[in-house]
Amino acid sequence: MSLEQMAKKGDILKPFGEVDVLLLYGLVAKELRGFLKGREIAARTWLPNRNILKRGSYMEPLYVDELAKNVTPDLLKARSQRKEFVEKTKGLTPVQEKIWRYFLPAKLSDLFYATNGEGKGKKIDRIFLDIDRPDDIKHEVAREVAAQFVKLIRADDIVGDLVAGEPFVAWTGSSFHVYLFLKDKQPKTFYDEYFQYTGDRPSPQTLTEKWVEKLKGMISGKVIGGHEKRPGVMTIDPSQTPSGKLARAPLGCLHIADRKSVDGTSVPLTLDVLDQKGITDELRRLTPGDVIEDLKELGKRLPRSGRGSTHR
Repeated sequence: MSLEQMAKKGDILKPFGEVDVLLLYGLVAKELRGFLKGREIAARTWLPNRNILKRGSYMEPLYVDELAKNVTPDLLKARSQRKEFVEKTKGLTPVQEKIWRYFLPAKLSDLFYATNGEGKGKKIDRIFLDIDRPDDIKHEVAREVAAQFVKLIRADDIVGDLVAGEPFVAWTGSSFHVYLFLKDKQPKTFYDEYFQYTGDRPSPQTLTEKWVEKLKGMISGKVIGGHEKRPGVMTIDPSQTPSGKLARAPLGCLHIADRKSVDGTSVPLTLDVLDQKGITDELRRLTPGDVIEDLKELGKRLPRSGRGSTHR
């Protein structure tokens, strides 16, 4: 039996009656291979009193190709059996054991990746902008902010000199992420000059600072830039762009409400979706099963590594 056949038989998150995120992530990894090529995978696992983060900066790195090729029905079956780790993993490959350590059985985990690679100071090829929505702001406001923000980006003449293709947008399960793919790899100083948001300058200097300032006059709600999340305020946050920072995978990553419940799933979007009022209601209803059912079509929306989106 293949993973695809397993997914059709029952709950995508409970292939053997108990929670296991690897059936979902093993399938979406196949579509994410171009987008995440060469970038280390990370997993945040939700435990009763804390969350633990597994990532390639302090463990043996895990890559999307390894996830796509090594999540098998035998691995999932072994994880469902209540035995000690050493006994359970007999017959599994070293890569499967590594995957096991990243994504613990019977636990919910997010699927993250190193935006521009693990380690500090590496060159970057993509800019990642988080449209951060606090719980007390409606999802529809986040859509309005994302729509106007993308319009500002597309109207900026400077962007065309720096960026390849159109902005790429993904639904996170709760809000939106915006990506820009650079024409050439750039040093960290390029991010500092063009996209960093400091909030401590008397007038906007970087593109992000200028866009945020313009955005404030275009929408009804309050918008700020930076990393700090505040109640009642939408935040435009580019800070997870440099190497050593993490981003949510834009396809199939669970949005986890608490250690026992999922309230959304990430999916890539076309730009026209941002102009559809009320679309967030539909996006919020998407389940992991819906994502797998439409996986091939959703995968077509993903830009290949280092290339901008062509989907409007």
